[in-house]
Amino acid sequence: MLTLLTGLADELAVFNVFRYITFRTGGALITSALIVFMFGPVIIDALRLRQGKGQPIRADGPQTHFKKAGTPTMGGLMILTGIIGSSLLWANLASVYVWVVLLVTLGFGAIGFYDDYLKVTKQSHLGFSGRSRLAVEFLIAGLAAYVIMSNGTEPFSSSLTFPFVKDFLINLGWFFVPFAAFVIVGAGNAVNLTDGLDGLAIVPIMVAAASFGVIAYLAGNAVFADYLQIHFTQGTGELSVVLGAVIGAGLGFLWFNAPPAAIFMGDTGSLALGGLTGTIAVATKHEIVLAIIGGLFVVEALSVIIQVGYFKLTGRRVFLMAPIHHHFEKLGWTESQIVIRFWIIAVILALIGLSTLKLR
Repeated sequence: MLTLLTGLADELAVFNVFRYITFRTGGALITSALIVFMFGPVIIDALRLRQGKGQPIRADGPQTHFKKAGTPTMGGLMILTGIIGSSLLWANLASVYVWVVLLVTLGFGAIGFYDDYLKVTKQSHLGFSGRSRLAVEFLIAGLAAYVIMSNGTEPFSSSLTFPFVKDFLINLGWFFVPFAAFVIVGAGNAVNLTDGLDGLAIVPIMVAAASFGVIAYLAGNAVFADYLQIHFTQGTGELSVVLGAVIGAGLGFLWFNAPPAAIFMGDTGSLALGGLTGTIAVATKHEIVLAIIGGLFVVEALSVIIQVGYFKLTGRRVFLMAPIHHHFEKLGWTESQIVIRFWIIAVILALIGLSTLKLR
């Protein structure tokens, strides 16, 4: 479709707008939002009918969560439908980066879907085996990292860049593949751990998507990259269109996920969105900046690692419950307090991350 429309630009000047990434990003945002708004109710009704009791609630979780029993999960299907459908319409499908990101998103989404399916059918919070799940995730992420590295220019394509520094690079060589795979898998699971309260994960994901949309556009434009003295990553500007679709799908999903949630995102959505964000960070050479912009997700993941590690060593807990948002629930914070305050933190971290584009 995009090729046809841009081809018409030679005949009618009005079609020239389809050549601009900014215009297509806006189009992708609106289209993905409309897709979720249109098909959301149908998907929710179908999932509610098939899941019966809905997502199982942890017996050791906060008492306030028991009133959510019966709410269907796998809402990520709505998000993925919006992202994939809109991206295929508006993105330049000649870009290898677009295909890599979409395939990682679908792959991680499929893993999350299987995990959600097991939880719903067994009515247990234990789903896909942790080791098996990580093995498949690393396989998908490793292949994506290899393709990204192979389509870049050596030695830059296998190098690690640093924020606030213009010329300092570390060439990781072939070690870049496992490093990048770790970033992608880590991002996927960090977002997955954050998704525990209504709206808690989706808004920070949209904030991160907006931030990386700016980064992808600027880093993929030789003129802007030179002006800002950031590393030019040819071809990644097209990822802004995909990220526009993420924002639109996120807005549509939030409409149905707003308290009291009509549907939960589930691993289907959180794992896919985290993998997507991590892959774009790798493609744009902003892996370290991802840890800043996605700092909220990093803290959530670290709280689990610290809790589990400390408990194994001492038999005691650091937090009342992990991930850390449950700790604050146990302290008496209301769900809305936690969610909104975490949103504020996500915005602040995103602004800090975006400042790295100029402070060099």
